[in-house]
Amino acid sequence: MAEYNLVSECVGLITLRNPPVNALSAAVRQGIVDTVQRALSDPNVKSVVICGQNGIFCGGADIKEFGSNMTGPPLIPMIHAIESANKPVVAAIEGSALGGGLELALGCHYRIAHSKARLGLPEVTLGLLPAAGGSQRLPRLIGVPAALNLITTGRHVTAAEALQLGIVDQVTDHNTVDAAVKFALSVAGRSLGPRRISAHPCPQQPDLDALFEEVMQKVRQSARGAIAPIACVQAVRAAATLPYAQGMERERELMATLFTSGQARALQYCFFAERAVGRWRMPSGARWDTSKPRPLHKAAVIGLGIMGRGITVALAQTGLSVIAVETQEKQLMEAKQAISGMLERGAKRRGVAPALDRVIYSQNIQAVADVDLVIEAVFEDIALKTKVFQQLSAVCKPGTLLCTNTSALDVDQLASETPNPELVVGMHFFAPAHVMKLLEVVYGPRSSPQAVATAMQLGKKMGKASVAVGNCRGFVGNRMLKPYIEEAFFLLEEGATPELVDQALEEFGFAMGVFRMSDLSGLDVGWRIRKGDGLVEPSTASGRSTRIRQGRRYSPLGDLLCEEGRFGQKTGRGWYQYDKPGSRVARSDPWLHSFLGAYRAQHGLVARRIDHQEVLERCLYALINEGFHILDDGIAAGPEDIDVIYVSGYGWPRHRGGPMFYANMVGLAKVLERLEHYQQLHPEVPHLQPSSLLRRLVASGSPPIHKWGEAIKKLHSQL
Repeated sequence: MAEYNLVSECVGLITLRNPPVNALSAAVRQGIVDTVQRALSDPNVKSVVICGQNGIFCGGADIKEFGSNMTGPPLIPMIHAIESANKPVVAAIEGSALGGGLELALGCHYRIAHSKARLGLPEVTLGLLPAAGGSQRLPRLIGVPAALNLITTGRHVTAAEALQLGIVDQVTDHNTVDAAVKFALSVAGRSLGPRRISAHPCPQQPDLDALFEEVMQKVRQSARGAIAPIACVQAVRAAATLPYAQGMERERELMATLFTSGQARALQYCFFAERAVGRWRMPSGARWDTSKPRPLHKAAVIGLGIMGRGITVALAQTGLSVIAVETQEKQLMEAKQAISGMLERGAKRRGVAPALDRVIYSQNIQAVADVDLVIEAVFEDIALKTKVFQQLSAVCKPGTLLCTNTSALDVDQLASETPNPELVVGMHFFAPAHVMKLLEVVYGPRSSPQAVATAMQLGKKMGKASVAVGNCRGFVGNRMLKPYIEEAFFLLEEGATPELVDQALEEFGFAMGVFRMSDLSGLDVGWRIRKGDGLVEPSTASGRSTRIRQGRRYSPLGDLLCEEGRFGQKTGRGWYQYDKPGSRVARSDPWLHSFLGAYRAQHGLVARRIDHQEVLERCLYALINEGFHILDDGIAAGPEDIDVIYVSGYGWPRHRGGPMFYANMVGLAKVLERLEHYQQLHPEVPHLQPSSLLRRLVASGSPPIHKWGEAIKKLHSQL
């Protein structure tokens, strides 16, 4: 796992071998210990170079070891042995040096990086901190403010930024190992005292207390309940205020607290879940590893509203040629300007040339005749989308994949309008489409595995978390969102305020509660959908009957606000008030509170005290319950799919792992008991009726989440 060679007659070259990223598994750590010892004891060796095979230095710890009893040499003494060596040790960094990989490099005396390498300490994203000396060495090397920025965010830096910060000593465009060997020869015999980072004091920082107080305040605000970023600040503070040995002890204590925390388990679950959803499967038995995607060279987008513009940018940034079609001339001109601006800003951020020449604009749908894939992004109206699909079927070459960017409409209905329904899939993007990470790839009963594979791979190339889901109203994300929002409305009727509901959800970890999010997206969006569903009626009458629609409890509160022209931020009034239309700062609105009081009086409702716990249980457990229905219906292949959708697209706090993971952590029996409690209080609310799958899982002993798949198969086989 670590290969040793003598090169240039006097340089010991140690190569880490553990594909794909040379993670620091027990075998790799043992290999490093053995080869370093061999190099240091060989009188012919004057200096040492450590590199990784296949152009990657080291991706860090082997996360799979975290859930088991770790064996092999511990990392910290291994790095200390390298740092205290009496011969210079040079890290040759290619590809990536992340987490424990960068900590290993910081233990070396010198660091040479390839210009395309990336470096970072991303442990915070796994609910941990860099606990092999990273939180103590990095501040000593680059100063407290820069180290805090890297460690509390986990962001990766380019080789150029690493050189500027002082993390690496040299950057090369040529063969990194050759450059490192040459460098190692040049420093052989030099004094190594100044190169041992642990012996350095932290660079002096004026008013250290004020700096840490300010950083801690910012981190608490952005962490939204996550504990790892706070522990990272505390660890860096130890580096700045304590001798190295005491700082290492503080790092160890903090890591011990984090390592066994529920948040660390949740974040590590997310890490593996995001990889698992790429290994999709369909009810037909088709799988990712048996379905070959089609090659794509040219794509088209129909409709250049906000969604169509973002999709066009996302496609162009993958290197595809894109035909962007908008029939309205004014809209086309506005879109062209907006898309060019987005491409230029994106290119500037990434340090590349903007892909302006990859987009061709047209008002004529005939322009898409020779593309390989079309994404329709017109207004969310089934009649309009049907018309577009009929036109595309007539215009496109045989074999063109037809994709619809719909958030809820029936993909199979659109497929039935085409002569080749197997070529139709949904690609549900989230606004802004070139930024948001989630993509729901929706397959209908007739979608081919190849069409699904092509859409999934395209999403991956766009940098999306692509999740394959079945076709139903709202798919996974929006289907689960419906009961969540309905419960929030019902809580207002019963005595809550928008502020109370939002505060409970935001303290849980959501970036925005239900009502602030509704104001941002626009109350009229949901109003239009409810009208289409035949739910909106004149609400002049009072009494209970006006709050029962289609045989179930219904709250017309959102409809009444829309009738008042209160559409949210766009009008300056919604569930909150704003200084002016378009303003983002939500303020409590006395009018809204009076309106709620009058509404309750009209309908004979008596306001009662509602606490945060009830808000969380009713909103979150209703959402989770729908997730169990989705699993039972086979719309999502497993709980990981649901959790990735909610973490990546719906603001579910990552450190809570996703709704299904959260249910597993809380305890399925507890979720079932609370749903039964609220269902008895509100029998007219069907979404509080516990899912039969949830009941069956509890009856079978509440298996851990990674065994739900087996349990679901077994339960289905018994039906």
